[in-house]
Formats: sequence, structure tokens, C-alpha cells
Amino acid sequence: MVVCGDDGLARRLAAELRDVYREHVTVVVPTASEARSGSAHRPAGGGRFGLLGRIPAARAAAVADEQTAAVGERVLEAGEPTEEVLARAGVTRAAALALVYEDDATNLRAALIARRLNPRLRLVIRLYNRKLGQHLEELLDQAAIVAEPGLDLRELDSSTTVLSDADTAAPALAATAVAGTSKIVQADGLLLRAVERTPPQRGQTADPGLCTLALLSATTSDPAGNEGSELSGDQGPQLLPDERAVAAATGRGIVALEAVSHTGAAQAIPRPGPAALPFGSLFSKRLRWSLVGIVAAVGGIAVASWQTTGEHPLHAAYITLLDIFAINDPAVDEPPQRQVLQILSGFVGLLLLPVLVAAALEALGAFRTATALRRPPRRLSGQVVLLGLGKIGTRVLVRLHELQIPVVCVENDPEARGLALARRLRIPVVLGDVTEEGVLETAGIHRAHALLALTSSDTTNLEAALYARSINAEVRVALRLFDDGFATAVYRTLRAAHPTALTRSRSVTHLAAPAFAGAMMGRQILGAIPVERRVLLFAAVDVAGHPQLEDRTIAESFRPGAWRVIALDTTAPEDRRPDLASSTREDDGRHAGLVWELHPGYVLRAQDRVVLASTRRGLAELLGHVAPHTTDHAGDGYR
Repeated sequence: MVVCGDDGLARRLAAELRDVYREHVTVVVPTASEARSGSAHRPAGGGRFGLLGRIPAARAAAVADEQTAAVGERVLEAGEPTEEVLARAGVTRAAALALVYEDDATNLRAALIARRLNPRLRLVIRLYNRKLGQHLEELLDQAAIVAEPGLDLRELDSSTTVLSDADTAAPALAATAVAGTSKIVQADGLLLRAVERTPPQRGQTADPGLCTLALLSATTSDPAGNEGSELSGDQGPQLLPDERAVAAATGRGIVALEAVSHTGAAQAIPRPGPAALPFGSLFSKRLRWSLVGIVAAVGGIAVASWQTTGEHPLHAAYITLLDIFAINDPAVDEPPQRQVLQILSGFVGLLLLPVLVAAALEALGAFRTATALRRPPRRLSGQVVLLGLGKIGTRVLVRLHELQIPVVCVENDPEARGLALARRLRIPVVLGDVTEEGVLETAGIHRAHALLALTSSDTTNLEAALYARSINAEVRVALRLFDDGFATAVYRTLRAAHPTALTRSRSVTHLAAPAFAGAMMGRQILGAIPVERRVLLFAAVDVAGHPQLEDRTIAESFRPGAWRVIALDTTAPEDRRPDLASSTREDDGRHAGLVWELHPGYVLRAQDRVVLASTRRGLAELLGHVAPHTTDHAGDGYR
């Protein structure tokens, strides 16, 4: 396996492949000079390896690990992933290559070179641009077939997979803001939905859905989970529990496989048209009342003219309007009543002029600000305050918007990529440095439900969390932190200082690495979902060659804490596709070839293919990458 990258994801991915799957890994990291120059233009903050920066500090990590690298890992310094560099890394002989540079263009160039060097290579590419990723997968797979005619990528399990760490981590980050959220795993035409359910009330049991995937460490006093409790020796989440464990777990939430449906391509970021401008927003409340008063005055004068002159009401109103706009003849020879009404009409006309000018100016300003950033409403409460609208923050914003959760964003950079999306979605944004006094107050932190600190700086996120807690001690806080030791210290300190408030720490690289590692192992890995600080993988596995599955019943093949069969592919072997996509559907919309409600006595045959829910170490054991492990698979956790 070859991993090329310039940030924490590269090192985390290499460790995942080496420690969990026992693969031989070559890691390509920037040179020392590039690490120093790269740190000059990257955001400040703690890196994956202490306070050395956000790797281009990968070089610092490489220096720290080079002398003590585990068996099976080789570190290679290189500037750009050129053809020569990739050849030195062994791409021509490698089974898989992961390109996880932060720059999409760098990954794209390297992918084209690697595909030319080795058409049979399995490519996993990190791209933020979803549309480009879809086209790139087709292009590189076609390029492999052209380079080596007759090559069957499906049989070789060699293909191109484009992933985004932002997309992978966003659901888990958004889930920290609310309890009872859904976690989606999507692979081409197959969509799995795992629903996190809060602990039931006393005397009730949680609905397990199709099956229970995990028992949360959540309790009735901590509905979002006693996360991080493993660090202090308490009970953490239990993955793939058996029925006895589920029955005995009173007061704990569950992650259940609730629904399975067929879907098309992944949805892109919503791009709604210009929001309709409400009529009431054109004019201020004071101006509207002024207009109402003038209309009432005009109506009163018209009625008085009708009563005093005896003319038709419409004619009286017409004369009144002429007087107001000063286009009527002076009532010199008219009765005194008519003269008085004309003077009053002229006075009302003088009052009307500045009101009309103010209305025109306010309407113009309203239209000009319709495409500007919206300010937070004064009485907004129960919202999620989202700090940072970079790559990660933008994806989390989309997820929260899909869940219809009120959000107020705070961003310091007026050119941040997420501002355009917030403008289109009409989401309130506060432009300013979150560390400055008054910025969080403007975002309504004193009435907020949760704070998601997702900037690229550890210190900024921590400072914002501490300041938010000083204003609202009960606000739910989730911090994006890069350094593990720092995250652990922060979690313990905040939990000790505010025992009744919920605190979470998240690392994007830790959330994304399992999905990238799974993709490098082949198309049989469908996806991954985080369960607190652990992770569950979904995989499609052929029963043949696996004694733990072959000739065993569904009940006998279940290994609590390791793997569980959740579906059976009934498609004929010659008609199967590795991606589990199908052009046909059943009437209920489910995948036509998969059976989800399995009888526990069904015996798995060699020609069967199954969909598994598995821990990382359990899947590695099943695939023969590690020896059987009899412990509780503690290695599936991540901090």
C-alpha cells in the first residue's frame, strides 16, 4: 500500500493500514523545506503530532517516526508526487495507492500518472469537488482499460474510488449537535441508514429496527453518550452486541439499522435559487405605521369633503387626492369648509413626501441586501452556533440544513468558501473573530443549544468553547481538535469543570481514515459509520473461502463484537456487480438482489455473498490480515 499526503490524514491512514489490516505501507510526505514553507501559509493550530502544525508537519511526524517506524512501514520524503517519486514508492508493484493531499489539483495530476504506471492499481483519491470526483472515477477506470485491453477491473477489484474527508466526517460532526440522528452509508446504488436512538423511558425498550448495530454509552442523564469514558476506565460503546447484551443494557441508547433503500448518485450541495424577498422586509415597522397613518388621514379628509359638499364619495376622494398632490385649483371662492379641507390636504401632502422618499430608500436597501449575509434574529433561541466555514464547516452546514436545525455561523474570513452557500440558504452569519468579545453574543450563544467549533485552529476552538461556557454553562460543545493528547486533556478538564454539560471532541482525520482504509482494501468495503469514538464498517464479502461463514447458519456466523451478517445477496454469481448497484428495483424500492430480514437458521453456501457489519479488527481477521483475536476488540476505538 502506498499513501501520499501532506497532512494528518496521510499518517492516520498509514497507521490504520499498518496496525489494523497488517499491510506493508509506504508513506510519501513533503520534504523538510516544504514543511517549513507550508506552515507559513496554513492555518495555525495544533497538529496531529503535538504542536508542530497541521502536517506539512507531516514531515515533523516522519522525522519523529523514521527511527522507530513499525515493521511494514517505509517513509519517503518527496516534494511533488511526480512520476519518478511514485515509481520510487513502488506504485508499479503496489496493490493500492491513496492520494490524500489537501490540494485537489495535486491529487488529480498524481492519479493520472499512477494510472499510467499501473493500470491494475487500486486508486483512492481525496477530492472536495464532488462533481469532478464522479467524472474522474469514470475517466481513470476507462484509462486503465485502454492502457491494458481486456482488463476486467471488477475481477481484479482494481478501480478508482473518490472520497472526501469533509463528506465522511460531516455527519458525525453534525450528529454531535443533536441526539437521535441518522448516519448514512452510501455506495453507488446501495444506501444504509443507521439511526441513533436515545435511551428509552423507564419500562420501555428501544426499537432495534432490522438489527442492533451498537449499544451506546449513553445514559438517561447523558443523552448524547458518556463519550470518552473509555479513557477514564468507564464503560464505552459496545459494537455488534448479542441479544443478551441488548436486553441487559437498560438505560443505554442504541444504533439500529432502520431502513434500506435504493438511491441514485450522491446529492450535491443544494443550490437554491434566489430566496423570495418577503414584502414585509421591504419596509420597517415604523415606516409601515407612518403609511397607515397617512392613509387614514386621507380617508378622513375624503369623508369630511363628502359630508360637507354633498358630492359623490368618489368625486370627493378624487378632489382630496388632487389637493394632497397640489395639482388642484386653490379654493378661493369656495365655502370655508372646502378651504379648510384643502389646507389640511396640502399639509398631509407635505407629510407624505418624506414618507415616500424613505420607503423608496428602504426598498432599495432591502433589495441590495437580499444577496448579502443575513444577520441573526434578535430573539433566536435553540440554534446551533457553527464556527468556521471552511471545507469541513461547509459540509456540516449542509447537513444541519438538511436536518432543518436552526444555525448561526461565525466566520472570520470574508472570502471563506462557505459564505456563498450560507448566503444562498439565507442562513445568518456573523463576520468577525470569534476570540473577540461580543462576536459570540451576536450569534446568540447565551440562548444556543450547541456550539460546533470547527475552525482549523485548536487554540481558537478551545478559546471559543471556554468563552461560550462562561456565557452559557449548559451549552453543548463539540470541538474539532487535531492533537489526541490535547483533545483528551481538554475533554477531561471541561467535563470536570462542567459535569452537567455535554462536551465532545472530534478529529476529522480519525473520522475519515477508516473509510479511506476500507476503500484501499477493495470495493467490498461499502462505507463506515462512527459510533462515538469507535467505528463500524459495512462490507460485501463472498462466503467462499471464509470458514467463519461457509456452511454456518446466520446465527452461528455472528461473532459479537467482531462481525454480523445483515443482508444476503441473492443475485446469481454471474450477474453480480462489485458495487452492489442494480438496474432493477422491487416494488418497495429496496435493492432487488438483497434480502435483509434473514432467518437465523439459513445456512450460508459457498456461492453466497453477504453484507456484513463489522469492526475494523474483526474485518481484518475475517479477511485473513490478522490472527484471530479473542479480546473485546479494543483496537477498534479511536481518540
